[in-house]
Amino acid sequence: MTDFTMTTDADGIATITWDVEGKSMNVMSFEGLTELEAAVDEALADDAVKGIIITSGKEGSFAGGMDLNLLAKMKADAGDDPAKGLFEGTMKMHALLRKIERAGMDPKTNKGGKPVAAVLPGTAAGIGLELPLATHRIFAANNPKARIGLPEILVGIFPGAGGTTRIARKLGAMAASPLLLEGKMMAPEAAKKAGVIDEVSDDPMAAARDWVLNAKDADILKPWDAKGYKMPGGAPYHPAGFMTFVGASAMVNGKTKGVYPAAKALLSAVYEGALVPFDTALKIEARWFTSVLMNPSSSAMIRSLFLNKEALEKGAVRPEGVPDQRVKKLGVLGAGMMGAGIALVSAQAGIEVVLVDRDQEAADRGKAYSESFMDKGIARKKATPEKKEALLNLITATPDLDALKGCDLIIEAVFEDTAVKAEMTKKVEAVIPEDCIFASNTSTLPITELAKASSRQDQFIGIHFFSPVEKMLLVEIIKGANTGDRAVAKALDYVRQIRKTPIVVNDARFFYANRCIIPYINEGARMITEGVVPQLVDNAAELLGFPVGPVQLTDETSIDLGAKIARATMAAMGDDYPKSGADDLIFWMEEEGRLGRKTKAGFFDYDEKGKRQGYWKGLGEKYPAAETQPDLQDVQDRLMFVQVLEAVRALEEGVLMDIREGDVGAILGWGFAPWSGGPLSWLDMIGTPYAAERCDELEAQFGARFKCPDLLREMAEKNQTFYGRFGPEAQKAA
Repeated sequence: MTDFTMTTDADGIATITWDVEGKSMNVMSFEGLTELEAAVDEALADDAVKGIIITSGKEGSFAGGMDLNLLAKMKADAGDDPAKGLFEGTMKMHALLRKIERAGMDPKTNKGGKPVAAVLPGTAAGIGLELPLATHRIFAANNPKARIGLPEILVGIFPGAGGTTRIARKLGAMAASPLLLEGKMMAPEAAKKAGVIDEVSDDPMAAARDWVLNAKDADILKPWDAKGYKMPGGAPYHPAGFMTFVGASAMVNGKTKGVYPAAKALLSAVYEGALVPFDTALKIEARWFTSVLMNPSSSAMIRSLFLNKEALEKGAVRPEGVPDQRVKKLGVLGAGMMGAGIALVSAQAGIEVVLVDRDQEAADRGKAYSESFMDKGIARKKATPEKKEALLNLITATPDLDALKGCDLIIEAVFEDTAVKAEMTKKVEAVIPEDCIFASNTSTLPITELAKASSRQDQFIGIHFFSPVEKMLLVEIIKGANTGDRAVAKALDYVRQIRKTPIVVNDARFFYANRCIIPYINEGARMITEGVVPQLVDNAAELLGFPVGPVQLTDETSIDLGAKIARATMAAMGDDYPKSGADDLIFWMEEEGRLGRKTKAGFFDYDEKGKRQGYWKGLGEKYPAAETQPDLQDVQDRLMFVQVLEAVRALEEGVLMDIREGDVGAILGWGFAPWSGGPLSWLDMIGTPYAAERCDELEAQFGARFKCPDLLREMAEKNQTFYGRFGPEAQKAA
């Protein structure tokens, strides 16, 4: 297998083409690096070669990043010193890209080098941009679907093949921060405007050839290799640059709360690298990159947010032997907030949608949601009137159930009431084809119970969306006791069509996500009733990396919804329901008419525009603050353990069937501390023996909800890890 090939034409231009066999997008492997270096060496040594163009053989893309097996090989090759292997392997990449950048020029005169251009047919991400940044000029195709950037920070690492140092020196620390610290991906024109690439052309290869044939010595000398180079915006010891780095440090700590090692390491690499010559800066970048890769947080993030997420999206848990079940015509029952959002994302995927509600006015309101969404896109220049018209033409809003004839998937999103859902199920099954799959978007009602209203229980399934549908990345698919493989395959194929990440769980009260979210919210409420100030509760959660604390989350999701869920759960569980002070607090807030953000009155006060104005003083009057507040660590442990223990119980009870779904689902579903890799990865990080010991302490102090599950106790005694016992490799071996 060959990743890189080279041809030289009559004009003396050597074209190195990157085309990894069997991949839809190029990724850099160990073999690829070796082949690229051999091609570059050959081109630089050949007097007949006047210049070099590096491009891709993939239509619409240049490259999508690094093959993570390359990092694994670096570690393995070093034996007992994986950090040394990572550092030396990274420095070899730096040496290759530096060779391309210097292109044979005399080290004293900076003359005599060969011009090297990069031609990007489309998307260039990660190493797919770091390689072009080492060339002398970057040409991109005028491809509006292409995205160019360095997204590594989003999966717990940072650009370590010179991208951090080059983009910071090319743009300056301030201008580089959206690419480096936010992982921002840009369209070609935006990347050119930002200074990331040099030209956008309808024929980038022709433009590159013309440039290569006419380039002079001055055209190929990088600014940082020229005498008198000054960093744009100022270096750290310059007054302007000093303020930039002070601001950047505050911004990073404000956004990450200090729990994401990659962001701090990246900023350190830029800051320290800006104080020294370029080649030394590359060595600093490599050291920080190695440090991040050796951090268990980064390893967990890479595993959950890259490897596991990708595997689930590609159908890792799809039933075998079931043919393609992509949806052609979708029926959505209920045009409220959830139904309208489901209709929107489905139409965006090109699926024909029938949106049904009780009358035409209600159905039209649901369709208007898509119209409003597209109008906002047009205003932001992310959509066109033509795209809006095409999308709206896919949605039929109607009160007529007969319009559902011909649908191959129904998603019911009506009122959360078993009787209402049962009535709708029977009415719709009388109209739809016999092989049509019926799904409920319920967030709490057991699917097996709802399926009793269906005459085709093997075709009944749960498809639980999170709100708002168009923004949330996760979809939870719930198998009832009688759900068949075709229904599961249908749900998975549909979720893939709408470009979201699915997890598949077995039926149980609250399924998986809400099973973990509700205890998190309740623990925050319990603490308030104990006299813990809400500021400490929410800040403790945010310092753990949660997007919002449990008190604020309750306001966002609405207090009356929490009260309704509590009442329904009490009715279902009877005497087994574990009543607590959290229920008293929620019911009291409901009685006070403080229902959350939607009514501009909840745990927070709000202004007329719905902006939070601080915690409601009446809360402290009802539940006065204790004289002595608990330690931050104790508050954080309560918030973490109350969730992770539910994840363990879900695995123990067979609700979770694949450990990867537990971690990916937690991060994407409710923002569980992404730096940890998810609840089960976090337990591996702290160690099962310590986790079991801490459970015992928390149970003794706060009650039975912290009781150590039997599975965790057993694993602690054997000093096992969850991924060591339940991970994909362990399951294959079993």
